[in-house]
Amino acid sequence: MTSLIDIQSQIEALQKQAQEIKANEFQNTLQEVVSKMQAFGITIKDLLAVNPALGSGADRAKSRSMGPKVAKVGRKSLNPVAAKYRGPNGESWSGRGLTPRWLTALIDQGQAKESFAVDA
Repeated sequence: MTSLIDIQSQIEALQKQAQEIKANEFQNTLQEVVSKMQAFGITIKDLLAVNPALGSGADRAKSRSMGPKVAKVGRKSLNPVAAKYRGPNGESWSGRGLTPRWLTALIDQGQAKESFAVDA
């Protein structure tokens, strides 16, 4: 009987192998398409005439030129924003996004949001 760990490691190895094959096939297919476009004199304008959705925006052109699509991972900002509001217990808020619960509770109690503003 094969253990779960063995099967998971096999799955991981097969997924890596599939990604490598897909990347290789993508490059080969792309080269075939370009060579056929050159042989028949097909331009990008010709492709857009057949399917206008192909050219909707510069971002698509960039993503197509970079090879297979890769999932993007959310990133935190490299430059954190200074606190614009500070609560009585040391909580802070930059003023961006949803109002934090601590500030909402204080406003509901009748206090002004500006009274928690940090002096610059």
